[in-house]
Amino acid sequence: MSQVTANLMLVKQRLELAALAAKREPEDIQLLAVSKTFPALAVEEAMHAGQTAFGENYVQEGVEKIQQLAKLRPWLEWHFIGPLQSNKTRDVAEHFDWVHSIDRLKIAERLSSQRGEFPDLGDLQVCVQINVSAEESKSGIALEEVEALCDAIAKLPNLVLRGLMAIPAPSEDINEQRQAFAAVRECFAGIKVKHSHDLGYDFFDTLSMGMSDDMEAAIAEGSTMVRIGSAIFGKRDKIKA
Repeated sequence: MSQVTANLMLVKQRLELAALAAKREPEDIQLLAVSKTFPALAVEEAMHAGQTAFGENYVQEGVEKIQQLAKLRPWLEWHFIGPLQSNKTRDVAEHFDWVHSIDRLKIAERLSSQRGEFPDLGDLQVCVQINVSAEESKSGIALEEVEALCDAIAKLPNLVLRGLMAIPAPSEDINEQRQAFAAVRECFAGIKVKHSHDLGYDFFDTLSMGMSDDMEAAIAEGSTMVRIGSAIFGKRDKIKA
């Protein structure tokens, strides 16, 4: 058994135990394997171990990996989860299935228009990123701005508004971790209740929260998708630009 396969098994066990501790069904939480900085071979290895959804932070690297694994494209789901600049939206619209990191309307509008140029791909699934810890170095919008951005995105063609994403400030205190995730969950729940019958919110079902170091806290607070990288693929080398 390869190290990636063994790690993937351990992460799935963590996910299941965290779900059961939170009195949730493990199958209600999707595992997104974050493959940034790791080669296409590692993705293929994880796929053969049963993993199908992969997350990338860097546009050029992600597109190259998707192209390298073109023969496996029907079985893979690609999520863009990093900060997205205007000049990179076309590549994302053309190659990815999901975008988790929308934090301004301009980016959503560009993705909407450009996705329309590839009708065979279907709609792009998108999440709004919240800067829940108000970190200057982090992407995302403030909690009080989330609903307005969601409303605007819900009206755009070629996009499906799926939910919210957050990366709280790192903390070793599980109570602090849970507090941040709870704020995102409450924002999500408020929007979902208010707009439950509105067009554009039919598939508003995703809370993309939790990484290798805080997955348990995120699941306890309602995460439906955890983004796990190092716990699956190992320690990363120097981050690529």
